[in-house]
Amino acid sequence: MAGLDQGTPLPTEIKLHQKSRTLEIAFADGKRFDLPCEFLRVYSPSAEVRGHGPGQETLQVGKKDVEIERIEPVGSYAVQLVFSDGHDSGLYSWDYFYDIGVNQEALWKRYLERMEEAGASREVKKAG
Repeated sequence: MAGLDQGTPLPTEIKLHQKSRTLEIAFADGKRFDLPCEFLRVYSPSAEVRGHGPGQETLQVGKKDVEIERIEPVGSYAVQLVFSDGHDSGLYSWDYFYDIGVNQEALWKRYLERMEEAGASREVKKAG
């Protein structure tokens, strides 16, 4: 299992805001990120989402209202997020949180572009 990149600052605070559905994470270097649950879910570091190599990512649709139900610590380098849609296989390392926090705007834009290209929706499809 990969440890921490020596250059990544450690988190000083992790707070789940259930009303706004965001995870707030602050790092020792002063950077602070508000990461929406949907963003964290669609960019889960799990094999189920990322695939097993470049170009094998699975586009996550209908995740607009997803919530984080639990945060489980994994050693001193990561947490496992348990989402309301049952997804719980991604390990979010401090490196990963920092990386997606710094690149949040570009990653979100890319996600929205991929959704548009696929003709997919962020809304959950209603049965019927």
